[in-house]
Amino acid sequence: MRRALIAATLLSLGLVAPAAAQQCGGSFPAFVEGLKAEAVAQGIPRDTVDGFFRAVRQDQAVLQRDRGQGFFTRPFIEFSRQLISQNRLDRGQQMARQHSALFERARRDYGVSPAIMLSFLAFETDYGSFQGDFNTANALVTLAHDCRRPELFRPQVLAMVELYRRGMIDPATTVGAWAGEIGMVQMLPGDILRLGVDGDGDGRVDLRGSLADSVLSGAALLRHHGWRPNEPWLHEVRIPQGLDLTRTGIRTEMTVADWQRMGVAPRHGSLPSGNMPASVILPQGHRGPAFMVFPNFRVLFDWNQSFTYVVTAAYFATRLEGAPIYDAGNPEQGLEREQMRDLQQRLQARGLNTGGVTGILGANTRAAVQDIQAQLGLPADGWPTPELLRRL
Repeated sequence: MRRALIAATLLSLGLVAPAAAQQCGGSFPAFVEGLKAEAVAQGIPRDTVDGFFRAVRQDQAVLQRDRGQGFFTRPFIEFSRQLISQNRLDRGQQMARQHSALFERARRDYGVSPAIMLSFLAFETDYGSFQGDFNTANALVTLAHDCRRPELFRPQVLAMVELYRRGMIDPATTVGAWAGEIGMVQMLPGDILRLGVDGDGDGRVDLRGSLADSVLSGAALLRHHGWRPNEPWLHEVRIPQGLDLTRTGIRTEMTVADWQRMGVAPRHGSLPSGNMPASVILPQGHRGPAFMVFPNFRVLFDWNQSFTYVVTAAYFATRLEGAPIYDAGNPEQGLEREQMRDLQQRLQARGLNTGGVTGILGANTRAAVQDIQAQLGLPADGWPTPELLRRL
């Protein structure tokens, strides 16, 4: 899934199910009846509820996609090269020119750079050209019934029922991503209810057909999660020989001036104000690309929790603003997914938190790798290698 929304954020809408109703699994028809009863209890008319759930069915293809997600296991260099093409850059820059007034409005009203919004438009739906082909109601009900993350998806079902009550969507025809996101920038129903913006002034929020609604709603979402106006998010840097690698990674923040005193320098252009908090991240270790990231970079994880995706989207936005292609360096070989699972099991056996045995190099696993590398006297850059696995 692209973005994780905590159920508590829907509390103000009255759309968070009470703890007793957060059951999952069991008979699918019985589960749907429970959802219907809950929606009625929250004040939605019975005929509206019946209309929403009339054609809802379980979608096994959604569960297969949820269990897979192998796309996000690819290392940054491979992942970014697959997503970023000259054609995608050209189209983004053309769209920025063609709709300059709209993107400047997003900057003025929400402080969000046009490049960031174009980056998400590009990666989420290829600038709106493919918004997904999963029935959204089926996807959300299927994932709510599944017992992996019912606390996330059950409130989204109820939010979509409310969208239907307001005449904003048709559950029979609304399609989107497999995890329930809708429209050009792929927002969940709860986000649309809270933060959707009628950007074109036609009296409704249409994230599937209106670029203005999509761009301004996406910008509102980022601002809501703490986007800081007129501040950068990522800048490519060079790190010096002998840098204390234990200080790299998203866990550690120092000021830009502190990093510069340690020898970290911009690869192009200049870094922002010396007092700005920043981290230095090494997506594929100390021999690969290096970036300095700022508070706005962290906000992007509220859109998508994949580290590799967020770094790629943030970097692509800088390319849209004219930054050069990153220096790929010569990173050490990484691990295949089964090797990563093996590593995570071994790290957990040593009492380190990897966030589960998923085969995905997420933030928790990176931190655990960095800690064990420091213990073993290896370069503590958070990049797991076959040598690290052998040592364990």
